[in-house]
This record gives sequence, C-alpha cells and structure tokens, in this order.
Amino acid sequence: MARDRIYTRTGDDGTTGLFYGGRVRKDSEHPTAYGTVDEVQAVLGLARATSDDAELSELVLVLERDLWVVMAELATKPANRAKLKPGTSLVTVEMVERLERTIDDLDSRFAPPTEFVVPGEALAGAWLDLARTVARRAERDALAVAGPPSHVGVYLNRLSDLLWTMARWQESRSGPSRPSRSIVNPEEQQQ
Repeated sequence: MARDRIYTRTGDDGTTGLFYGGRVRKDSEHPTAYGTVDEVQAVLGLARATSDDAELSELVLVLERDLWVVMAELATKPANRAKLKPGTSLVTVEMVERLERTIDDLDSRFAPPTEFVVPGEALAGAWLDLARTVARRAERDALAVAGPPSHVGVYLNRLSDLLWTMARWQESRSGPSRPSRSIVNPEEQQQ
C-alpha cells in the first residue's frame, strides 16, 4: 500500500482548509486562533518531555488532548457549528469544570506565593509558565472566531489559570526557592 505524501500543495496559494469545509487565507482569524492553541500544545509537550513526574505527565497529556477539541472548534465556521460533537470537536462546560476541579486540587498542595512570581525555579514549571502566556494569547486570538455560545474563551481563560497553578505546584515540589540575588549594574561592578 502506498503511503500518502505529507505535502498536498493545496496550501501553496496561501489558503488552508477548515474543518467541515471552506478555505480561508492562512493569516485569517481561524488559522491564527487555532495556530496559537497549537503553540500551547507544543509547549505543553516540552513540559511533559522534560519532567519525570508521572502525575504532571498525566495531567499535561489530558490537556494536550483537550486542545485538539479546542482547535477543531476554532477551525470550524459558525455555519458548521451544529456539526461539532461535544467533547470531541466542541468545548463543553464539563471540560471547563474539570479544569476548575484540577486547579482547586493542585492549589491546596502548596503555599501561595507572597510576592510576584519569577518563572524558572523548576524546568517543568518554566515550560508551564511559557504555556500559560501562549494560552493567554490564544484566548485573545480566539475572541475573533469563538463568540457565544462557544466555551472556548472560558476554557482558555481557565487553562491559563491552571497552568499558573501547575507551575507553582511544580516549583513547590522542586525544593526551596533559590536565594534572592540583587541585580547589579555592570557599570557599578567595574568601579
């Protein structure tokens, strides 16, 4: 059996196909929105790949799979929304509620920070913080294509809250924070 080629050449004209039909420019709202979610998923993959924490890996894998649902909805024109399947290609209230339960669970496992957080105390935590910032951008990008009754915006908002919580949880598991270092002006060092 012959294997299909990875390249189709159909996007060489600067357009891409949407879920359930239709073509749009690659720089239009739909590809921008689901492309940013794809970035979140890739960064989460880095967080999972760099951690040996089985619980973190399991949580991240669930999120990565959820993001396929988010991308499917964002890649669908509003006229085709009725064709989407809840939990498979349509974000549901239950998906948002699962994120909230996970936030509450993880938040109970560490002391809250008492000052602004500087990412980088733990490698997985740093990747989760990066994923959080991309999730915030995804939320902004999704506004153009996922208005009511969509739950995509709420899901991405809650996802960024969860990623912040997961990063703090990972930092709390990596041991005590590094001691503060004062920032020295390079000109002062030379004197």
